[in-house]
Amino acid sequence: MSGAERLGGAFSEGRAALIPYLTAGYPTLEDAAGVGEAFLTAGADILEIGIPFSDPLADGPTIQDTTTRAIENGADLRYCFDLASRFADRVPVVFMLYYNTVFARGAGRFLDEVADAGVSGLVIPDLPVDEAAPFAEACNERGVGFCPLVAPTSSETRLQEAADRATGFVYCVSVAGVTGVRDDLPPGAVGLLRHVRSKTEAPVALGFGIGSPEAAAEAAAEADGVIIASKLMRLVAEGGVEGARAWLREVRWALSAVEKAGDGHQELA
Repeated sequence: MSGAERLGGAFSEGRAALIPYLTAGYPTLEDAAGVGEAFLTAGADILEIGIPFSDPLADGPTIQDTTTRAIENGADLRYCFDLASRFADRVPVVFMLYYNTVFARGAGRFLDEVADAGVSGLVIPDLPVDEAAPFAEACNERGVGFCPLVAPTSSETRLQEAADRATGFVYCVSVAGVTGVRDDLPPGAVGLLRHVRSKTEAPVALGFGIGSPEAAAEAAAEADGVIIASKLMRLVAEGGVEGARAWLREVRWALSAVEKAGDGHQELA
């Protein structure tokens, strides 16, 4: 089974997939693995690992701080591959990274290493979807899922291109801004999810700013997956991995209370 197929299989017909994020190398090189283990025991269906980069333009202060610390800790690309391989035989792993990392390595070599590490998919915020066709095809040749992003500001043309090229999932950005923590879903997020779902057969996941179990459940009423990053990294920074694990379990319970309705969307059980 290819990585893209494993990734697709993690999206259940019965509930939204829980997709927590960790920054590779944070809070330390050794402890990042413990963060990942905690997320798996809390019920993660997919694990998103951020590859540290010096200019994380799509990320807010929390993730920026974790990436700065991770770089200072020495979290290079080889380390990120090794970290991913620790989890890839248990859950699909998705890398979130910036294209400069790919460019510096060389796309072909990078994707070969991604496949060798067992990584199932890639999210690249600064790769415009209308320029991504060659890279998306190279991902497909190696069985790696390509996960394009769409935002409230995406044009219909770009939205359709993302819907057509997604071989992993479509990443819906809930706000026209950077990552952060918000207790409620932003206005328009549900409408964006519905619109994207109408245009693709690929799973659709919502991220950027989900900061409460209630917001996660509201997202799960429309989305195939819920991505949580800043809130979890803030919890790790403030209270360590156990606090993040306990909170993520609350989210898992909240998502499990949301069942799919007959129209393909979801409703509270």
